[in-house]
Amino acid sequence: MSEQALSERPPTENEVRAASEAARLLAKALTPDGLPFSVQKNGDQVQVELPAPLGQLMLDVLTHVGRGEMITLVPYGAELTTKEAADLLNVSRPFLVKLLDEGAIGYHKVGSHRRIRANELLAYKAKRDKDRRSALTELQRLGQEFDAD
Repeated sequence: MSEQALSERPPTENEVRAASEAARLLAKALTPDGLPFSVQKNGDQVQVELPAPLGQLMLDVLTHVGRGEMITLVPYGAELTTKEAADLLNVSRPFLVKLLDEGAIGYHKVGSHRRIRANELLAYKAKRDKDRRSALTELQRLGQEFDAD
């Protein structure tokens, strides 16, 4: 089971423990200047200094694994299948295909298969999430007005 990527399965108990411990230790070491740490291989110790944004990314990944969550890293320029895109949006594949056909998300075809650029999918997701937050804020405002009456 542990040979599969963490994007395809939940982490094992050992992986959760290791990630939690690593995240705890690295969180203490992360500074605004970066994340210094050492790696030991074949008896040699190498010092590594990651810039703060990379250190934070590493810490975020370890934190998710430490919570027992599956993770997937998607490069911004990647091209996704409809299944991968649907999984990223947490919707069904048929619903995603409907969004594509309506023009809500750009795509192109490779043979007979649709491919969605990650940057376009993430832009759609950001707009969708912003619209949802706005709608929720409006519902809260209306609820407060109703309660006041």
